[in-house]
Amino acid sequence: MKRVIVDYAKLTKDILNMLIEKYPDGYDYSDIISFKNAKGETIKAVEVRTEDTIYLVKISSKLEQTMEDFADDEDSFDDNEDFDVNIDEEDVAEED
Repeated sequence: MKRVIVDYAKLTKDILNMLIEKYPDGYDYSDIISFKNAKGETIKAVEVRTEDTIYLVKISSKLEQTMEDFADDEDSFDDNEDFDVNIDEEDVAEED
């Protein structure tokens, strides 16, 4: 299974739909995953899954606003299909 790290600015409608479905009332502290990226930086994200991909959506204040705006008016969202930040499972070390 591949992992894809996604910034709020690169969200697609499909990923936003999965986020809203999984976290209809927003995410909680217990939903946040922390891990180190290839540069050794600690990243905080929430996770949504498809059959073949784990999307790790980086946490930011803009993520919550984007989720709320999308839930309110999906048609006004400009879909972003051009993200390509892919990393394999072995490239991500989770930390607790």
